[in-house]
Amino acid sequence: MEHGFAFRRHEHLKEQDAIRKVFRQGKAFVCRGAKLFVLPNALTHNRIVFTFARKFGSAVERNRARRVGREAYRLMRRSLKTGFDLALLVYPGRDFLNERTEQCVTLFSRAALLSPAGRAALPGCAPSSPVVTRPGDGLRGAARRGL
Repeated sequence: MEHGFAFRRHEHLKEQDAIRKVFRQGKAFVCRGAKLFVLPNALTHNRIVFTFARKFGSAVERNRARRVGREAYRLMRRSLKTGFDLALLVYPGRDFLNERTEQCVTLFSRAALLSPAGRAALPGCAPSSPVVTRPGDGLRGAARRGL
């Protein structure tokens, strides 16, 4: 049964050998605050892992960055080409949903995984979208309400 926008278990890249292979053999794309590694796979779906630069911060900060990254990917994954293993390496910085979404849009566009029509359909990517700049905005309120 398909659950719409749910981030399913088979979309997680978990095997250590597969993750190493993405970092060693995958093509890298860089933007401010993040780096994306892309490697084709023989599957009909993408698999992704979220990882962090050394000395990223406390476990709380890493977990928040992971949640924000997963949410950004979950919202845009239907606009991506399939059949790739992805590794998103995140550097310390501000972890707000709109900023992580913009990073993902930039990286997926550079990797030619995001269609132009898909970009226009993404939440938070319209030219008139407000930008979250205050601490406390972003995912925290939505996560607290269970959205």
